[in-house]
Amino acid sequence: MRKDSVSIGGASGFWGDSVTGPMQLVASGRIDFLVFDYLAELTMSLLATARMKDPSLGYATDFVGVAMRAVLKDALAQNIRIIANAGGVNPRGCAAALQALADEWGLQVRIAVVEGDDVMSLLPALRDEGVREWQSDSPLAAKVLSANAYLGALPIKAALDAGAQVVITGRCVDSAVTLGALMHAFDWASDDYARLAAGSLAGHIIECGCQGVGGLHTDWESVPDWAYSGYPIVECRADGSFTVTKPEGSGGLVTPATVGEQLLYEIGDPARYVLPDVICDFTQATMTQTGEHRVDVNGARGRAPTSDYKVSATYADGYRATGQLTVVGFDADRKARRTADAILERTRELFRKLGLPDYSDTHVETLGSAYLFGPHQPQVPRFESVMWLAVAHTEKSALELFAREIAPAATSWAPGTTGAGGRPSVTPAIKQFAFLLDKARVRPQVTLLGGESLDVSVPTGGVRLEAPPVAAARTSPAPLVNPGRKVPLIELAYARSGDKGDTVNIGVMARRPEDLPLLRAQLTEDAVAAYLAHVVKGRVTRYELPGIHALNFVCEQALGGGGMASLRHDALGKGMAQVLLAMPVRIPANHA
Repeated sequence: MRKDSVSIGGASGFWGDSVTGPMQLVASGRIDFLVFDYLAELTMSLLATARMKDPSLGYATDFVGVAMRAVLKDALAQNIRIIANAGGVNPRGCAAALQALADEWGLQVRIAVVEGDDVMSLLPALRDEGVREWQSDSPLAAKVLSANAYLGALPIKAALDAGAQVVITGRCVDSAVTLGALMHAFDWASDDYARLAAGSLAGHIIECGCQGVGGLHTDWESVPDWAYSGYPIVECRADGSFTVTKPEGSGGLVTPATVGEQLLYEIGDPARYVLPDVICDFTQATMTQTGEHRVDVNGARGRAPTSDYKVSATYADGYRATGQLTVVGFDADRKARRTADAILERTRELFRKLGLPDYSDTHVETLGSAYLFGPHQPQVPRFESVMWLAVAHTEKSALELFAREIAPAATSWAPGTTGAGGRPSVTPAIKQFAFLLDKARVRPQVTLLGGESLDVSVPTGGVRLEAPPVAAARTSPAPLVNPGRKVPLIELAYARSGDKGDTVNIGVMARRPEDLPLLRAQLTEDAVAAYLAHVVKGRVTRYELPGIHALNFVCEQALGGGGMASLRHDALGKGMAQVLLAMPVRIPANHA
């Protein structure tokens, strides 16, 4: 018999997350499903490289060797079903390793593999068809390492319907591991878009592990017991509503503020959050505190998905290396910068003598100087600074030469130079190429180890996905009545930021609903673009989420090329919300 509600625990937000997540959630005795998210775009390229060296690899080895070794026995004993995208570019290899572990322990476990996301075999035809990168319109690179479509929840539902106790997928959207469980548990139809949007929001809240229950919270000092941080649980009902909570006795904090920050995380246009199964509208989502560490979420809306899958391909584009040195004493920043300039000048002269071309890119920061704050940096003397010198080059030999020239700075130039350590490593520069692919050209398949294989039918209708449009028309900002003193934005709002390629997403949520007009009036697109102009070079678009009294800013050309291409220290934009929270805003003199 189907339950009226099911509980799903989010055990991992990335490959490398703490093993305490699955251990804590299984030990709670409160969950029906345990879901893991392992795959970022860069992770896929690393896994593809690993598989080229050893065909048995190419999956997130921690899933089997760490997480499942810690909890598989207890999970099976409690009839907890497990879903993970740990398969990477080799889901069958991951499943075989898990089967070997089960055999070692004498456990009977039914494992299913979801495949079909790997579209490398289609690349020759797509190249002939002139496929272009979705936003930059650049052609497909010559040396592609991986190409995977973001599958949805239907194959996961099919695997669970077939009786799988553990489902291992390759590339799928992060929230699909949760939505697939809910579609199976409640038998939601593929065109029940309101519920699919709600289930996707539940998955979005827990897909980053602790971030959904107090991790990275703006008011970090209010979050207790960091060493025992809770991992999120969503208690989901058949109508699509759900409650966010965490295991009893764990650390962390569950409030509308902490859950709301995660809703805003990397969401883009909240009225048009495009997933393979549904286009979600989260603008009217609401959050209500219903008990200690319990927040009810309602109001997600959905409509039919597009006819395309997004495909993330990765390719090699030369090499990169990063040198770091610590400089202590008076004028530490200026000494660190001059050191970086000297290393670049010296190595460029060596390149010329050896007939090597110049760097393809360089980037210098001084960590500790509040680099991200640009002209808004506090003007105070700093007596310790870390030189961050990141470089890219077409030839590995050039960067091996660069790596040898970092340590000599310790005895050559600035007094107080230390912390050289070993030579920096030279690694391939991996970049992303995103494009759209008609769903009709992808064949998702479910295989039960030692048993049947199932083709999964995915609706292929809908309109073609286009580049994100300009934000919909908004109401005019309310005039600021009786402006009084200036305060930093953090006094009025929470904020969370993250990346999507070379775009940074900054979500801002009013601490009090009545302060939203103040934010709307002053955090205009032009004002935010001007404040962040030292790092944001493209358009800034503002979206609104009145259900949680929030604004979301999508800032283009903001990360020096994006996560895999960027040479910045904060290549993923995690610090950008902290910069915006320092922006001065005016409040009336009588503001409480």
